[in-house]
Amino acid sequence: MTNQPNKTKAVEKLAFRITGLRKTYVTGETVVEALRGLSLDISEGEFAVLLGPSGSGKSTFLNIVGGLDKATAGHVEFEGRVLDGDDARALTEYRRSNIGFIFQFYNLIPSLTARENVELVAEIADDPMDVKKALDIVGLSQRADHFPSQLSGGEQQRVAIARAIVKRPKVLLCDEPTGALDRETGVLVLEALCNVNKELNTTTLVVTHNAATASLADTVIHFADGGICDLKRNDTRLKPQDISW
Repeated sequence: MTNQPNKTKAVEKLAFRITGLRKTYVTGETVVEALRGLSLDISEGEFAVLLGPSGSGKSTFLNIVGGLDKATAGHVEFEGRVLDGDDARALTEYRRSNIGFIFQFYNLIPSLTARENVELVAEIADDPMDVKKALDIVGLSQRADHFPSQLSGGEQQRVAIARAIVKRPKVLLCDEPTGALDRETGVLVLEALCNVNKELNTTTLVVTHNAATASLADTVIHFADGGICDLKRNDTRLKPQDISW
């Protein structure tokens, strides 16, 4: 974030500049304002946690900055590039080249091993990292030859993280990545995300209902009614194993 002290990480430049972002959904006579003029700067390499109740706009915001949806009004800039006027093809290229997605459900292909699930993305990436390295970063190289049915929920989510990072994305967008997990496995997934942020300097945005996760972040962004009601920076970041679940 701009004009904010940062004792946890040296920040050099912006990843995103979001200005006056609005998103309105119209169904018949029903109008829902999911985002109401939101403005926000996100620095390169930042780890941000987005908190707020269901319907506060968190996932809508994530979908727009990730190029999965388009705003009704306002501007999104990524590294100085304005995304507002991009057509579907340009947004597809933007996602392919820059964005990794992690969702609550893992969406692994059951007939492929962990390694093969990650290789699928590596094969179509412009400059992929070694598949073993991607699995190493999330602590799963020893499970590379196991099928999803042979992995726990936390292990499957870590495979999904490895699959997302193997293409070396500049940004990792995570929507409730621990929502289906218990504390023990959730902590392992959060450790993997923190490792990616630290080792690859990947700008990381995590949407969650788990307020304890805020202690892991450089910046904590509270959403309410389609806007930001509070924003703060952490002077220090806790390790996942040290947070109260």
